[in-house]
Amino acid sequence: MKKVYLISGGITKFAKANPKKDFRAMVREAYDYALADLPSFNPTMIDGSVISYFSDHFLRQLKAGAMVQDYLGLCPKPSKRIEGGGATGGLCIQAAYEEVASGRMKVCLAAGFETMSRVNTWKGNEFIALASDTNFDYPLGGFYTGYYAMMVVRHMHEFGTTPEQMAMVSVKNHKNALHNPFAQHPADITINDVRNSEMVSWPLTRLDCCTMSDGAAVAILADEETAAKLCDKPVLVKGIGTGTDCMRMADRPHGAVPLLPHENAADYQNLKYPGVHSFRAGRTAAKQAYEQAGITNPLEELDLIELHDAYTSSEIQTYEDLGLCKYGKGGEFVEKGYSFLENVEYNLDLPEKGKLPVNPSGGLLASGHPVGATGLMQGVFAFWQLQETLTKHFGNDKLQINNPKNALIHSHAGTGTYVTVTILEAT
Repeated sequence: MKKVYLISGGITKFAKANPKKDFRAMVREAYDYALADLPSFNPTMIDGSVISYFSDHFLRQLKAGAMVQDYLGLCPKPSKRIEGGGATGGLCIQAAYEEVASGRMKVCLAAGFETMSRVNTWKGNEFIALASDTNFDYPLGGFYTGYYAMMVVRHMHEFGTTPEQMAMVSVKNHKNALHNPFAQHPADITINDVRNSEMVSWPLTRLDCCTMSDGAAVAILADEETAAKLCDKPVLVKGIGTGTDCMRMADRPHGAVPLLPHENAADYQNLKYPGVHSFRAGRTAAKQAYEQAGITNPLEELDLIELHDAYTSSEIQTYEDLGLCKYGKGGEFVEKGYSFLENVEYNLDLPEKGKLPVNPSGGLLASGHPVGATGLMQGVFAFWQLQETLTKHFGNDKLQINNPKNALIHSHAGTGTYVTVTILEAT
């Protein structure tokens, strides 16, 4: 299997609506941004593409991926469309990785997009809810905020997690986004602002939830020989992992926690796992990626994480799935400040501030969530962090991690039915 590197990336500014640009124009904008960062690159070097978008319903257009392939001038080269709910963008990066690692391609373009503004919010939530079991979950009122509220209420019951701890995630990510010019919803907010915003599904308020978005992102992946020729600071894709679980939570069997190298079975003797409070697919994906990348203690060996925070609650749950802390300790993890940035002022008491920054970009909560582009957006931001070029792209250095070596990106679909984890390493 060949080594695979990220050599460039680009995104559009994510927005609530982008009526002047259709999906092809948005992808082209992100693609041109990526090409501008590779002066020695010629588009004829691209051997093929993987193109991701979540829903045909938003577009009212089948085969939109083929239309993007045409618009970018990549016909008649090979291309495929990837769809996997909220994990669509993360799956796209991994599919492009596989094309290069297999030797089929030397250079593969990963491109993702979504245009969610063509319908009203209620209809958009209905389309997203079609990613649940439409025979079983959907007739019971299956909007995802309700699912995530149910899961975090169980997390609160089992572990003592509080709404205020969840609100700290929102404060962190929205304030980080104040320094990210690509972000849709930067905001200087407080815990009280989060708790006093409109209640959506208790305990999740409007500021605990990400927003629907229009946007696109691309990443260019290449083999080792090509990367060395074209890019001064290529970033190695060091490990990938993908986990799955039953669509219906009631069908998920209980068993032992899949342990990571730094964990002990004794820690979880009395834990009903995965329960409704945890994502077995997330732990499965993390375990695979860590094994391939040689990561034995993520809290000590990773320098930043961009994870799928569709809800503040899911960020806390994902801390645990990724092994940043023990199951049940995610609330304490954020309350102590581990996942905050050292260079940003949050007006919170954070005794362990800056240990392992999570969502320095602002995450989905503040950057936005155009589903097919989201995982690619995470990859591009992590790529720029590891290149230490964030100042160039953002116009300021507030979010740049000092001398980062390893980053993790994480995408999540449904109630944990697909989860991807990808480890990136600076070279």
